[in-house]
Amino acid sequence: MSAVAAASGGAAAAGEGVITLAAGWLRPVATLLARFGLTLHCVADGAPIPFSYWGEPEAGLEGRQVWVRSDTPLHSALHEASHALCMDGARRAALERDAGGDFDEENAVCCLQILLADELPGVGTVRLMDDMDRWGYTFRLGSARRWFEAEADEARGWLRREGLTDDAGRLTYQARR
Repeated sequence: MSAVAAASGGAAAAGEGVITLAAGWLRPVATLLARFGLTLHCVADGAPIPFSYWGEPEAGLEGRQVWVRSDTPLHSALHEASHALCMDGARRAALERDAGGDFDEENAVCCLQILLADELPGVGTVRLMDDMDRWGYTFRLGSARRWFEAEADEARGWLRREGLTDDAGRLTYQARR
């Protein structure tokens, strides 16, 4: 049985030291998301982030649009993008703020956001998982890395079955249909 992760809602004090988009990641993340047909929008510092489920500085999501600010954590942008990629096309078309989904899909989202981090030179899976832990994601095994290494096989299978990864676990750069 897979252990699920859930964001805590962005405990700012717990998130000290996490990578934010202000650290030069806006363009690389926009480029990565564009490979999947997603668009990254950055609002002005201090402005509300449209469609943010948890509130600022967490990323917002509307259809294929990911909304951020310079202080948005990188893991949050990747998590919301992963929600857009893991939901089916009908849900994605109607999406405003609340991605919904079930237990298995949420696990797949967490797994995908970790895999996406490897596409960003200088980040990688280990750093992203550390940031997830710092921010307050909770996993039954106590950390994102322990979950990813020991229990994420079902999530990997879900990503493969839905066409987001190939049989070798590599990204296909496709969204779920």
